[in-house]
Amino acid sequence: MRAATRRVQVKSSIAWPLVVDLLKFAALAAVLVALMSRATEDLGYHWQWYRIPRYLLTVSERNWSTGPLLAGFGVTLQITVVSLALALTFGLATALMRLSNAVLARFVARLYLELIRNTPLLVQLFFIYFVLSPAFAISGFASAVLALSLFEGAYVSEIIRGGILTIPRGQWEAAFGSGLDTWCTYRRVVLPQALRHILPPLTSQAISLIKDSALVSTIAIYDLTMQAQAIVSETYLVFEVWFTVAAIYLLVTLALSAAVTLMEKNRLITSTHQEAV
Repeated sequence: MRAATRRVQVKSSIAWPLVVDLLKFAALAAVLVALMSRATEDLGYHWQWYRIPRYLLTVSERNWSTGPLLAGFGVTLQITVVSLALALTFGLATALMRLSNAVLARFVARLYLELIRNTPLLVQLFFIYFVLSPAFAISGFASAVLALSLFEGAYVSEIIRGGILTIPRGQWEAAFGSGLDTWCTYRRVVLPQALRHILPPLTSQAISLIKDSALVSTIAIYDLTMQAQAIVSETYLVFEVWFTVAAIYLLVTLALSAAVTLMEKNRLITSTHQEAV
């Protein structure tokens, strides 16, 4: 009974700060919108928000179709999902190579990390698209995915490696004492336990990936940012379009941020329940 009461108290302490943060954000957004409206009126800019819905969604009596902004957002999601899957693969492989006893594997992993983390993502994107793409017949979409996955994979590898290092040495010794080899120890013992520690930072890295994906518009990938640029050049709805694009990115990243918060708080609730038991 006492444990259940404590869990309810923890959940209440979690929900109320979230509500307060949302109210603060709404108030700040209202102030910024008011200031921006006042500034644009002084510039003689006339807001035309009524023209924006057609670029998001077109609804008729019989059917509906996505506008260019939502179509571009779909491309952004495709790039993000594929890049995230590859980044997790690259990150896991690099983390295991850095933790291995093979000198060559550690050297290759270290070289990859230093090259990726010490050069800008935009330079990597241009190198893959303008140098490697013509040589190996790589499409623009594949070039964008490869650049993003290599870049994010370098940071994912450090997150995974840090999570693995948190596992007590006794877990390793118990697994090896049970007759498990190194691969089975990772798969059945170490990685399942490390997942609790690495999942929140991995979700934060996914948020960074979504924001970094806006750079693929520089290589003529018609993602959300590129579609917005095309609409602005055609309609001159500068503020309306970019505010809409920012709101779309914000909604997605806020949803992922909320997921991170819930995962971290669930860990707190679980640990509190275990302590009570």
